[in-house]
Amino acid sequence: MPEDTTASRLRLAGLCFLLQILTIILFAVFVRYSPEGSSSPCSQQLNCSWKNRDLGFQHPRFRHVHLQALLGFGLLVAFLGRYGPGSVAISILVVAFAIQWAVLIQGFLYFFLNGKIYVGAQSMVSADFCTAAVLISSGALLGRVNPGQMLLLTLLGVTLFSINEYILLSLMGISDGGGCLTVHTFGAYFGLMVSRILHQPHADKRNEQQDMGHQPDVFAVLGTISLWIFWPSFASATTVHNNAEPWAVLNTYFSLAASTLAAFVLSPVLYEESTLRMPVLHSRLKTQDTCGVHNVHGLPGILGALLGTLLTALATADAYGGRLELVFPLVAQGSRTATDQALCQLCALPVTLLLASLGGCLTGAVLKMKGLRSPPDPRYLENPRLREVAEEGGDRRASRKEPSTSTLV
Repeated sequence: MPEDTTASRLRLAGLCFLLQILTIILFAVFVRYSPEGSSSPCSQQLNCSWKNRDLGFQHPRFRHVHLQALLGFGLLVAFLGRYGPGSVAISILVVAFAIQWAVLIQGFLYFFLNGKIYVGAQSMVSADFCTAAVLISSGALLGRVNPGQMLLLTLLGVTLFSINEYILLSLMGISDGGGCLTVHTFGAYFGLMVSRILHQPHADKRNEQQDMGHQPDVFAVLGTISLWIFWPSFASATTVHNNAEPWAVLNTYFSLAASTLAAFVLSPVLYEESTLRMPVLHSRLKTQDTCGVHNVHGLPGILGALLGTLLTALATADAYGGRLELVFPLVAQGSRTATDQALCQLCALPVTLLLASLGGCLTGAVLKMKGLRSPPDPRYLENPRLREVAEEGGDRRASRKEPSTSTLV
């Protein structure tokens, strides 16, 4: 085993150990379970925004959101032939740390009372949303950062996500169903800005050697199907239970159905061949976007924010069937007009883009520090660090001479 590989693994093990010990200490000092028998861990003294009740772990939304993060995003990033297993492993690493760190950071902002953080089902759902944003960001960097850098990306990404979410939901009082701004827009452009800062002209030419075989494509399709199945639960997880939730589930499902048909309609027009393909966008602005998060999350997030602004301006009690207070409570209470609320919704977009850009620049600068970078290998998109597999159909002796790797860096 090369010396740099051994050192890389030891650094990763040490970083994981330190971060986990820190998390355990903070949990022991601050975290407590929400009171049993209480329908809400959020009393009037807690700043909970839409996180205003504990729905109980028996509700499927927690399981669905969690499964979406692990199965959907985990399998979706497995489209690179020699990188697939490593990308799934790094997704699990990100999820494992991001949920713990998000419970702490969001707990201080939303569930903090009498010096303690009270956790329940809703705080876990909120942590899963934060994890989804970090996984989106990591999609833009897949194959270009090592696991240690990805952990630091998670550490800073969760913190910046929570700050952005607090500003939008608590201070500005906007409605962000499904995490259009907080999850998709922030996650995409935060990751893209980090990718831009880490841009290396000569090393990034390795993306031409990305191998997308048949089997990884199958994993990516399975990930897409998982996202399709669980997306209604994901989009409705922030709505009020038994009130606005059915609307969110139905609207999301109908949107998914219409979008699927639209993909079949537009595919022959947008591509030379009349077959469906999994697109991979590589930006021309010196920004590598391995998983195409700009197209998949960034642009839809911006479009959703603009459409949300329009619908907010048209919101009336009659249009919402008497449920206006569930979606826009400040408008229903008379504290704001529909026009004022729409302006706040519109202003949330540049605020998110600004925080994502500045946060991405800061994070990229940290990850670019000399001690954190792995020695580049100009032959491969990946380097043999944590996982090595032989090429399909090749023997072990051949694989030793020309290593075909599926790694985490």
